[in-house]
Amino acid sequence: MSNCNGVSLVLVARAVGLNWGWVGSWHLSRYPFVMSALNSVFNQWRISAKYDQWNISGEPCSGAAIDTTVLWNIDSTDYNPGIRCDCNGTVCHITQLKVIMLDVFGGIPEELWSLTSLTHLNLARNYLTGPLSSSIAYLTQMQYLSVGINALSGEVPKELGKLTNLIVFYFDSSGVSGAIPSTFAALQNLQILWGSDNELTGSIPEFIGNWSKLRNLRISDLSNGSSSLAFLKDMTSLSTLILRNNNISGTIPSNIGDFQSLSQLDLSFNNLTGPIPDSLFNSSSLVYLFLGNNKLNGTPPPLKSPSLLHIDVSYNQLSAALPSWANNSVMATGFDCIPENLPCLGDIRSSPKYSDFAINCGGPEITSSSQIVYDWDNETLGPATYYEASTKRWAVSNVGLFNDKNDAQYLSFSSSQFTTLDTTLDTELLQTVRISPGSLRYFGLGLENGNYSVTLNVAEIAFLNPPTWKSLGRRVFDIYIQAWHVHENNREVELVDARLLEFDEEEVKRVIGVALLCTQTSPQQRPSMPRVVAMLSGDIEVSAVTSGPGYFTNWNFDTTSFMTADTTPSAENEHSQFKNQKRNGYLGWDETCLALDGLMIEELEGSYRIDEIGAKRVSERGENRIMGNGRKGK
Repeated sequence: MSNCNGVSLVLVARAVGLNWGWVGSWHLSRYPFVMSALNSVFNQWRISAKYDQWNISGEPCSGAAIDTTVLWNIDSTDYNPGIRCDCNGTVCHITQLKVIMLDVFGGIPEELWSLTSLTHLNLARNYLTGPLSSSIAYLTQMQYLSVGINALSGEVPKELGKLTNLIVFYFDSSGVSGAIPSTFAALQNLQILWGSDNELTGSIPEFIGNWSKLRNLRISDLSNGSSSLAFLKDMTSLSTLILRNNNISGTIPSNIGDFQSLSQLDLSFNNLTGPIPDSLFNSSSLVYLFLGNNKLNGTPPPLKSPSLLHIDVSYNQLSAALPSWANNSVMATGFDCIPENLPCLGDIRSSPKYSDFAINCGGPEITSSSQIVYDWDNETLGPATYYEASTKRWAVSNVGLFNDKNDAQYLSFSSSQFTTLDTTLDTELLQTVRISPGSLRYFGLGLENGNYSVTLNVAEIAFLNPPTWKSLGRRVFDIYIQAWHVHENNREVELVDARLLEFDEEEVKRVIGVALLCTQTSPQQRPSMPRVVAMLSGDIEVSAVTSGPGYFTNWNFDTTSFMTADTTPSAENEHSQFKNQKRNGYLGWDETCLALDGLMIEELEGSYRIDEIGAKRVSERGENRIMGNGRKGK
């Protein structure tokens, strides 16, 4: 190598802080090339080694990089950015590299893939963009790989299937898309795979059932496909299984409760049918069981294992008879308060007495400047909890388990002052928050019939302005009417006024079916008026309704469009952003952090019964501040 080239490399190294030089102890035919690649990566990412941790006196493989007494952890932010080297005589290889939570912005340099001795690579929680290169196939010694929580794009590269030594693979919330490649079938050594919160499509591959060493599997939010759970039959080593919102149909394997290590099971928001295996309730290892929002039937057993502490089977088609252990749990939202008879409300259903309600979510009672009394709401909720206000005016339920928070209180507070679009809004209402990693629902109880306006006041306190990994969360809002929700679950009769002593169930279904046909987005899907009259009169059959009505609306809010609390961001207020939304009908959010689900209003003379207002998933990393109030229209 020429002196000119050598000087050039030294200059680059000094620019990024590595400042390495030629040292006789290094293997000169290998080491300079690898170090130039590392310098190029650091230069493009504008990062450098921390002083006196490693790269001491210009030697990268020094200090913490080779010190065996250092408590090195590939997931820790200590010695970050950092490398670990494996040195044998005159030869050193870089075996580990971590660049974590440094808000590195831009693509992944091609030079990175030339570090072919890497066994551990952690690039999590940055703002890396662009696709994962097919050149990743060169890292055949890789055992640990994390690119989770980034802004990548493009499909998951099939070349990842060549990393057959891979044991741990995190690509959750990374931004990748497409189907899980068939080449992944070769990853027989995988023990942990996280792939949730991406734009993945297709089905859960059956070959995952051959990964006999797998202990922790998290795949959620698959679209444009359907799956079953048949592949789980022999995966007895699983300790954590999260397969939320994947359009999974069929039944739950009868032997899943016999998996001796399974402690957390989340199959919520799918299309599962049949009974829940009794073995799940009798499991000695299971602690968290989340099966909400499916089509499961049957009756839960009268007894359960004492280790099974957190259960959600709400929003299924289970028997309304609650076992004694389910009283005052979130299961009540799927049995007592939701079915048509509403037994938990006593005579409120037949004699509703409220026309409005307001809640200061997560905070104390506050009377606003407009004299609206926002009820106290700082009851401690857990991973599967249902709480009903003493007034029986409203209730709240929470389901979900945080990955990285021990003893989570599901509450948060900020002292920030918020600038809002509504000058009559008291900013103190935005300083407390309910947080949830799964599903948070509010229910309005005992409301009179009529048209209602629903106002949600939401302050963004989690997602910053890009480019930073803290800006990568998303808010997905759904707006829809109760009729579609009950139609999907064959529960149309719940829309009938409870005071009607007699009614024709088939006529109810016919009227709702026609209404849903008439509100389709495409004009070609809407029936003509003569056909509507014929269907309503029963002269012809009502056409099958296969898609949601046109008033379904998805809002994907970019937080940069929110009004910020201050035009000059600071560490305290740059994330304080606010949005106010008001709609008549069913307003909800559908995705993983937060849900406000709740007014129940009878359908009468053109008004709607609102069964839920909710957010089932925003982001596993996100937090919202929510206040809800429902007020009857004039």
